[in-house]
Amino acid sequence: MNLESFLMMRHELVLTAVTLILLIAELSYGDNSKHKIIPIALILFGINMVVGFLPIAHGRLFGGMYIISNTTWLMKNILNSGVFVILLQADKWLRQEENNIKISEFYLLLFSTLLGMQFMVSSGSFLMLYLGLELATIPMAALAAYDRNRYKSAEAGVKLILSAAMSSAVLLFGISMIYGTTGSTYFTTISNCYSNSALQTMAFIFFFSGMAFKISLVPFHLWTADVYEGAPVNVTSYLSVISKGASVFILTIVLFTVFHNIAFIWKPLLYTIAVATMTIGNLFAIRQQNLKRFLAFSSIAQAGFILLGIIGANQAGMASAIYFVFIYIFSNLAAFGVVSVIYYHTGKEHIDEYNGLYATNPKLVWVMTIALFSLAGIPPVAGFFGKFYLFISAAQAGYFWLVFIAVLNATISLYYYLLVVKAMFINKSDTPIPFFKSDVPAKAAMLICMIGLFTVGFAAIIYEFIRSSSFGM
Repeated sequence: MNLESFLMMRHELVLTAVTLILLIAELSYGDNSKHKIIPIALILFGINMVVGFLPIAHGRLFGGMYIISNTTWLMKNILNSGVFVILLQADKWLRQEENNIKISEFYLLLFSTLLGMQFMVSSGSFLMLYLGLELATIPMAALAAYDRNRYKSAEAGVKLILSAAMSSAVLLFGISMIYGTTGSTYFTTISNCYSNSALQTMAFIFFFSGMAFKISLVPFHLWTADVYEGAPVNVTSYLSVISKGASVFILTIVLFTVFHNIAFIWKPLLYTIAVATMTIGNLFAIRQQNLKRFLAFSSIAQAGFILLGIIGANQAGMASAIYFVFIYIFSNLAAFGVVSVIYYHTGKEHIDEYNGLYATNPKLVWVMTIALFSLAGIPPVAGFFGKFYLFISAAQAGYFWLVFIAVLNATISLYYYLLVVKAMFINKSDTPIPFFKSDVPAKAAMLICMIGLFTVGFAAIIYEFIRSSSFGM
């Protein structure tokens, strides 16, 4: 292997280097100066993100276990962009006195999970996929339990690690059955010999069940709301967008490249789960008062919409799913950005506590409103275009009833998103959240999200670029 081939792993190599530098910085600073690590981490990851966008050679490494293509390059850069926004949002939280001695742990755990997700996205073998999955999952549980002095945070960590262990066991059992029936773990080899035999169908169901847990598809969603509520807000936003996005990416790749021969089996399965996920996610979101639980069920419903792109099993469907995840990152991070700044200034995170917020903090209200409108799919924000392409993809594949059900669910979602908007604009409160100034990194994060929500949708060239890059496996 020459240097040029090794540099195909540029995303993983640079991120590993960043993690090692932060580990050295952790050893260099005393307990009273740990906060100096925050700007170092932000600058280093910003460099990592910029380097990731540079052109890269395509090919395969380690006998095909690792693949880099236009599609995987694009997916990794989308994930890096989302993580950069999360790091900006986490600045004030990490500077709190209670987090001073464990700042570096946050970055080390976060970058470790991202490294695992990048290996997942580039995996050309189920062995590489599983190793990346475990590298991404175990530090995630530690992040969920990061606020060790809060009972709910510790509870979230325990629930996540137990649920993840169960789902990983199911997924690994499916992979072992795939290997047992095909004699290989490599995607290309398996795709040529996979059939609809009973054992191989069962193997696929076990694999899909394990991945459905990571995406929070119904009925594998029961862990989501509790973990989202208990974890720190910035960790919740990471779980909601980055972890979910990476899982959607790898599921899409595996379905289109490995299991294309049994599409007639998994398409009806996706159809049923999409309907259940959209409907149950929306109905449960209506009942929520805690905003983190509210956004948890919202993210479950959004996962159901994503399946509309995957079910098309074509280039347009794959492009629409990737495009929607890209927009979803901006939308959800904007909403979580408002929730985080309010929580860390006031400790409030319930919808009725947002009553009268427009009178004291109008800028935050507008950011939240635009984010919720994007999640609901209201024009002219980007979420409308994301759902539009998903619906078009499913309609072109002949799933008209599924599109109709999706439109009904989009209408339901508009109702509960407007409940939050109503609380902020219309509902009165004798003791509204007082005016406060957000810190500069949080403002920068929300500005990036707003620019994304107003440009990504109208810039048709972005969707066309994603479409031209898709299917380059």
